[in-house]
Amino acid sequence: MDIVKITFNDNTVHEYKKGTSFYDASKDYNMNNIVGYKINNEVFSLDNKILEDEKIEFINTNDLIGNRIYKAGLKFLFLVSLQEVFNDFDVVYEHSVPRGMLGVLKGPRILSHEDISKIKARMCKLISDNELITKLNVSPKDAIKYFNNRKEYEKANNIQNISDKVVNLYKLKNNLNYFYSLMPYSTGALEKFELVYLGNNRIILLFPTTRSNGMVPEYVHYDKIIESFMDGKNWLNNLNMPYITDLNKDVGNGKIINFIKSCELMFNLNISDVARIIEERKDVKSILIAGPSSSGKTTTTSRLASYFEALGYNPIKISLDDYFVDREETPKDEFGNYNFECLEALDVKLFNENLNNLLKGESVKFPKYNFMTGLREYYKEEIKMTDKSIFLIEGLHALNENLTKEIEEKYKFKIYLSPFIPLSIDKYNYVSTIDLRLLRRIVRDNRTRGYDVIKTIDNWQSVRNGEEKYIFPYIHQANVIINTALAYEVGVLKVYVEPLLLSVSVDSIYYEEARRLVDFLKQFFPIPGEYVNDESILREFIGGRYND
Repeated sequence: MDIVKITFNDNTVHEYKKGTSFYDASKDYNMNNIVGYKINNEVFSLDNKILEDEKIEFINTNDLIGNRIYKAGLKFLFLVSLQEVFNDFDVVYEHSVPRGMLGVLKGPRILSHEDISKIKARMCKLISDNELITKLNVSPKDAIKYFNNRKEYEKANNIQNISDKVVNLYKLKNNLNYFYSLMPYSTGALEKFELVYLGNNRIILLFPTTRSNGMVPEYVHYDKIIESFMDGKNWLNNLNMPYITDLNKDVGNGKIINFIKSCELMFNLNISDVARIIEERKDVKSILIAGPSSSGKTTTTSRLASYFEALGYNPIKISLDDYFVDREETPKDEFGNYNFECLEALDVKLFNENLNNLLKGESVKFPKYNFMTGLREYYKEEIKMTDKSIFLIEGLHALNENLTKEIEEKYKFKIYLSPFIPLSIDKYNYVSTIDLRLLRRIVRDNRTRGYDVIKTIDNWQSVRNGEEKYIFPYIHQANVIINTALAYEVGVLKVYVEPLLLSVSVDSIYYEEARRLVDFLKQFFPIPGEYVNDESILREFIGGRYND
């Protein structure tokens, strides 16, 4: 009998019979919600067999890739449970929301809260039964034939575009499907979830995040985010452009330039609408703008300023970064490093004094932070408000009421920016906002800072942690949300980012993430950067007007 030695994350060595599954081996490791494992930075399914001595790393929902595996498994579990309880229903997973995902139930009637409880009970039953999620390796030809027969043409076309030698389909009970991801070994790994019913056949499926240590975070309803996304989705549906395959069709037949023009026009109209809403509120003097990394704050702020100029105003742009305290006064984190992200890193008192003095009609000298010296300086000229002056204040903490607590509410208008791309891969898989922002940031970091992909990805989790702490809790305070995504932009970003991602070697701990993004980009036909006009928000990332 052949014996194989496996070294775990904790450097303990375990012996198994050759042919034992990694799932069985995972039972000997003290970690909850294990959904896969890594060997030399590559991620594999737990159904694989142990064939030789290996050093492995088990992963769960705290791992970025592991979290995606869990999420894919949960989507599959909900789909199967829904159709077992109501066989005339289907689900369309529309988009991510903070800590979860939005699903729309398609069927002959509006479901009740009691109906949703039945679906949840079925999910729990399948989890307790620990049903296998079986992987089937099939040829692209067979996968395409299968989905064409099911009339899921967008999925068949996507598989054709990917052109992999093998397609991994997964089977749970009687449902065979494709989710562009590895899957958990069985439903037993999916015990942590929550189901929130919004009414009108809309559900929120909640799951553990990489920062929640295996627990499901409390649900916070962001109605403005859902509304903004659905507006974009309805617009694309009206243009017969709901899926990536529809976008690719326009690229292939030479009609993409017209669609690009439509996307740019819609973005400009959204900005114009917001400017007019603000104008109607005659007392507003301070527009506070916040958004996560790579949401397009620079371009959107400039575009808003241009609209206000056209309306006869004198827009004055203020960056909260200029209100940093002197470096020696900057708070430090638990590791002894300067914490530039916390609110205390800003001179909140000075900021409020400056704005209130301006509102009183006084002249003010604005600070300018010198990032080289770490000291505050001041502009020579003084600023004094007129009846047509309006401030556009952009920064991480712009939505936090503690930043502007001394400013009367009537003078403030708050805007949250985020790129919610409403284009779907297919009905069960959508384009992630987080992925879109990461692609934008990789391109911009490489162009403006000379960063390689590894450095950007390495910083990404820290960036997201800061967003989770300092931006997302205050989204509900925004008066409006502006969607800064362009439905065509991934095809353009692909041209710039794909070579960078392909440069990541298998030796890197970020190889799997780079490979995942490359696989995602395979679904998009490339769109030349010269098709993007000089005024586009996309220029903030690929270069052009806003790189001058």
